[in-house]
Amino acid sequence: MEKIEDILFLSNGSSRSLKLVLFLIVCLQVECQERVVKHISTQPPSPAMAPEIRNRFGRILLSILCGVITGLFCALIVACLVRCFVGYMNRTPILKGPVVFSPKIDPKTLQLALGNENQLLGSSPNGKYYKTVLDNGLTIAVKRLEPIEDDIPEAQRKSAKRRVQQELEMLASLRDRNLMSLRAYVRESDRFSLVYDYVANGSLEDAMNRVREMQLQLSWDVRLRIAVGIIKGLQYLHFKCMPRVFHYNLKPSNVMLDAEFEPRLADCGLAVLIPNMNTAASGYGAPECFQNCRYTDKCDIFSFGVILGVLLTGRDPTDPFFTEAATGGSLGRWLQHLQEAGEAQEALDKSILGEEVEEDEMLMAVRIAVVCQSDLPSDRPSSDELVPMLTQLHSF
Repeated sequence: MEKIEDILFLSNGSSRSLKLVLFLIVCLQVECQERVVKHISTQPPSPAMAPEIRNRFGRILLSILCGVITGLFCALIVACLVRCFVGYMNRTPILKGPVVFSPKIDPKTLQLALGNENQLLGSSPNGKYYKTVLDNGLTIAVKRLEPIEDDIPEAQRKSAKRRVQQELEMLASLRDRNLMSLRAYVRESDRFSLVYDYVANGSLEDAMNRVREMQLQLSWDVRLRIAVGIIKGLQYLHFKCMPRVFHYNLKPSNVMLDAEFEPRLADCGLAVLIPNMNTAASGYGAPECFQNCRYTDKCDIFSFGVILGVLLTGRDPTDPFFTEAATGGSLGRWLQHLQEAGEAQEALDKSILGEEVEEDEMLMAVRIAVVCQSDLPSDRPSSDELVPMLTQLHSF
């Protein structure tokens, strides 16, 4: 029976019918062996016949052993062929045309709309953003990613396309009020176009630029609500998704604001999918990302800390002001220096200073922004810990 178990173990992964055939073959061989031994034992051998019996018994055992080894070898070959065939049949096909996840969007209508001249909302090194109106009156935002690199082999290009499609299917299943839900995607030759809900107020980066140009006024209440919405979106990605999802490229241009200035995280997980996607957002990336290329949820927390610092100070982390030695070289080090000196109030955006209660809330938020930008990932709080820390600053 031990031989039988070994055979079944080695042939794991083949079909059940193949296992059954092998099992019956071995059983017949074992039964034949037992009958031969029993027959020989019942015949009183003469001294002259003893060598002949031993030779015959040895040949039988050798034939059984050769049969078992041959059967196992053939079973392993068949199992490998079956696995390769199943893997080939089950691989993700490279789809063309629209793949729609929303009942409000008709694939043909979407295809026609993308072919028309659309309003350009903005551009980045990763692609361009367009505003499109479908025939049914639905307004959508389309992000056209840059083409996949041409200098890689065709087999790798196809593999990259399949991997992008699989991840987009997963990202389309994410549903949270603080995430930009993927409504559809379209593959056109060597590029992908992603379809999202259109949001009226653009990105947080656009809003903060208008604040600096004194074209928009954002109160502390609105800014804190934006910060809470961002960290709640990260909490959903880090703790409510299986497997966990990291953003990889959190920055103000990837935080969209709806009509009520409720934030929605965009481009979640895309940076790891698109090989040529720009992730080196100056001032927003955690130091370990550039040192050892390791990305964890604490890298998202570092990026959030920078965004919170931007909301508090109104300053851009790429401002030449932070390259001076006196500021420590970054927004986070500047805030830390002022906090340790008891002068954190000097960092606050003067346009949002008002009541004493609000100032106390902002000073507490400065502490949170500083700890989120700690050099050591272990010193940064998790998104699960940050949600109550921020919500307790103000009543929502």
